[in-house]
Amino acid sequence: MVHASPGTDARRVLQLLLAATWLLDGLLQYQSFMYTQAFGQMIGGTAAGNPGVIADPIRWNAALVAHHLVLLNTVFATVQLLLGLGIAYRPAVRVALAASIAWSLGVWWFGEGLGGVLSGGASPVSGGPGAVILYALLAVLLWPAGRPGVTAPSVAFRAVGAPAARLLWLVLWGSLAYFALTPANRAPQALHDMIVSMTGGEPGWVTWLESQAAAVLAHQGLTASIVLAVALIAIAAGVFLPPPLARSALILALVVAAFIWVFGEAFGQILAGGATDPNSAPLLALLALAYWPPATAGPRARRPQADGPPAMAAGQAEGSAMDAAPGKP
Repeated sequence: MVHASPGTDARRVLQLLLAATWLLDGLLQYQSFMYTQAFGQMIGGTAAGNPGVIADPIRWNAALVAHHLVLLNTVFATVQLLLGLGIAYRPAVRVALAASIAWSLGVWWFGEGLGGVLSGGASPVSGGPGAVILYALLAVLLWPAGRPGVTAPSVAFRAVGAPAARLLWLVLWGSLAYFALTPANRAPQALHDMIVSMTGGEPGWVTWLESQAAAVLAHQGLTASIVLAVALIAIAAGVFLPPPLARSALILALVVAAFIWVFGEAFGQILAGGATDPNSAPLLALLALAYWPPATAGPRARRPQADGPPAMAAGQAEGSAMDAAPGKP
């Protein structure tokens, strides 16, 4: 799916897309909403349902942000801009990717409450297990290890090797399938209510899209969860299949990511003015591109030869050589 022109490294293209996402995050963090007390309250809300050892540091962080809101939010936004610029600047890419892993893990805990994984609230439709942990995973898979010209089954396999990359993919998509089937997500009105909750502050056309999806899923939580889980399991297994079938699974991953982003995440709620990032779906799509198998080499250029079957061509070639032999009348 990622077609690089001659002289362009596909991994570098994906690194630049990751850099652009970090830059977007930084710009979103500068929104006026983030300089209100609602930002600290949003952070504190992620502590709900988590064990005390996880929740207490989140509450401490929320209180700290509330008391130093302007300073800390500006720092948060600037750090994300610097991460994006660092990844985009080739000499700094290793340092920036390493820093992005550390930053992502910290935000996943202190800002996202581990994406609801331990609280039972993680849902693949609303962004579970947390968008920011996917930044860390992408940084690992896009790490500039090896030579750009080395052939590998996919970009994701070049830094960590095929077995580890396949395991990471399996864990991610397998966990999404598990979250889709948790009691909180398979309740009759779970998906309906989740989608309706995304409509606040959205433009009219987004609200209409969400309302239509919610109406279709009304009282269909269990059925929808099973269908989604089956699709996610097929995606998880896809990277273990031959390239043609793997591509089909990756196309399914892109379709599922698009569905989640439009109907489950309301385009990351960017248009509502309260988003800190585009949410998980665009990152899932970027991961699918990182695992995309390279196109097989085309057939070798045919050497000039006489028309007809191989035997006939060989005979003609032999005859031409005899015609050129010395002493032939």
